[in-house]
Amino acid sequence: MREIRLPANAVLLAIDLQKAIDHPSWGPRNNPDCEKIVATLLAAWRARKMPVVHIRHDSREPNSHYRPGQPGHEFKPETAPLPGEKIVPKQTNSAFIGTGLENILRSRGYRTLVVTGVITNNSVEATVRMAGNLGFDTYVVADGCFTVDKRDLAGELHPAQRVHALSLANMHGEYATVVESKDVLAALP
Repeated sequence: MREIRLPANAVLLAIDLQKAIDHPSWGPRNNPDCEKIVATLLAAWRARKMPVVHIRHDSREPNSHYRPGQPGHEFKPETAPLPGEKIVPKQTNSAFIGTGLENILRSRGYRTLVVTGVITNNSVEATVRMAGNLGFDTYVVADGCFTVDKRDLAGELHPAQRVHALSLANMHGEYATVVESKDVLAALP
């Protein structure tokens, strides 16, 4: 267990947990319990009236399942925002690019982020790298994220769990601290 301490205004950031990620075209994924884990974290944050920010991908790609107006654009029901919770739409992989997220966080005095969502090696990693570079105290919930199988440039297929593990290793240390949900729940004020 990694012992951490979270302030009462630590932000739970839920990235791109939309129905689009369930489309079969993404291929096999890891961590089938991710949504259940994020729902548990959301319940804990809500019970303590701690800040939650949902990131929603609004793709501009015509064939994207994440494009507004498509059924996949909707939030997954188990992790959907409640009325009054902040939703930040984005159009790139990083939740900080073109969104005002940094201003929202800084204007409210939020310095600590606890990051969950999809895809570990895409939007989660891009957002976490920027958060770390911007000076936020950032935690990535390893079991609160998932990814899909990925082919490298030589055509070799890498299983989602391996891709996930390498992405977490990329983030840990320089940009964030990678933790498990049980560590986060134990650290809540």
